[in-house]
Amino acid sequence: SMPSEMLMKIFSYLDAVSLLCVGCVNRHFYHLANDNGIWLKIYSSCFQPKRTIWKMKSEQTETVSLGYAALHDRKPGYWKKEYIFKQIAAVKTRVMRLVKPVDPYTGLPCKNKEAMKASGLSWIIVLKDKNGKEHVMEKANLSFKDTSVTILWYSTNWPCLDILSTLKLFGVTPLLPDQSRAPSKNGPRRRSLIAEYHLANLTESSTAVGADKLVQVFSLNPGLLVGLWKEKNEIAFVMASLHYHQLLERSTLGSATVQYVLPPNKPVLDDVDPEYGLHDYSLHLDMHGGSCTYLCGTFKSLSCRKGDVENGYLRLIVVSLKDNTKHLPLIGTVGLSWETDVFKGNVKDCYVMDVTLLDETGKTFWCFSAPVYMELSSRASSVFDYMGHIYTTDYADSEGKVCVELEWLEETKEYFIVNLVLYISTKKVNNWYGTNY
Repeated sequence: SMPSEMLMKIFSYLDAVSLLCVGCVNRHFYHLANDNGIWLKIYSSCFQPKRTIWKMKSEQTETVSLGYAALHDRKPGYWKKEYIFKQIAAVKTRVMRLVKPVDPYTGLPCKNKEAMKASGLSWIIVLKDKNGKEHVMEKANLSFKDTSVTILWYSTNWPCLDILSTLKLFGVTPLLPDQSRAPSKNGPRRRSLIAEYHLANLTESSTAVGADKLVQVFSLNPGLLVGLWKEKNEIAFVMASLHYHQLLERSTLGSATVQYVLPPNKPVLDDVDPEYGLHDYSLHLDMHGGSCTYLCGTFKSLSCRKGDVENGYLRLIVVSLKDNTKHLPLIGTVGLSWETDVFKGNVKDCYVMDVTLLDETGKTFWCFSAPVYMELSSRASSVFDYMGHIYTTDYADSEGKVCVELEWLEETKEYFIVNLVLYISTKKVNNWYGTNY
């Protein structure tokens, strides 16, 4: 019932985000909030028009002159679109500038964390029950490492596990990022689907990776952990490990229903090298459990002889059982930290492994960030220096496998990696290099 003129006056005091929200109330508000006069004022305050337009003597006359030309020659909503497109372009330019410098050890952008902050990027999970109702979880703790970010969602309001069917992980960016303040949860945002997981029969369809006094932890590929309260068998927390490789693209360029697809690698053929694609790999390895880092190292010049290609895999030996000079200690007590609003704990012998394998040109060839666990082996130690219990950690996906063997040294109370081998799928190598192993 309020006159349009009065509403327009009120709308003229709103910022861009608030104006976009008001436009979603109803059709009448949408048309009023599209007014070129209001949006031109917002546009002009952020982006100065070209000087050739500003040729009148007084400030007042200039504004009237610019407004007349801009308002009467443009369709409603023109300056709103111009403002949005220019803001998005400005953020994209700022982000691209940040991700340009590359770390020679990881092959990844040096300033990933800063780039994500500049884009206003955050991550949410959406739990869908069997009736189609969606439950959005946003409250999370972030832990940034050299090559990955770990996100821990916790709440006292989780829906009942028995009624849940799927969990979707989204990257969320504000339509208009504001560097001076935190992104508004009520403002317009875009979602990009990163992964989808099935939660039906969770305890049977997933891998149990450990437990402490309060929770039992289950792993779902790729890179998701679900912690369940032991007494109630309900969700305590959800944790996701995301590798930095193409993370900005995966978190921003997908849609709410379709994941961003990485562009295919174009193989560069080499007719001279008979063992092309078998040598000069570099590995960057991180092992961590929340705030603690147990191992962070780079291994250069990894190779595989043609005769060692078997069963569809290339074998890259990183640490050999026979060479004890290269055995690596893990720093600290291995375990995965978690917390909620009320409780916190540590799941022993469980941690996050980040693998980044670069090809001979320094390009990311294979990578992942995933929760793994150490399993006690029944074998006796064959290394005289240790003579303790043997533990193994294994990881596998469609592109490769990682096998780690650790031994416990009782004297110093620490684990040593005595054997570390990467197995890379020949299909992956052939697709990458255009070879035929």
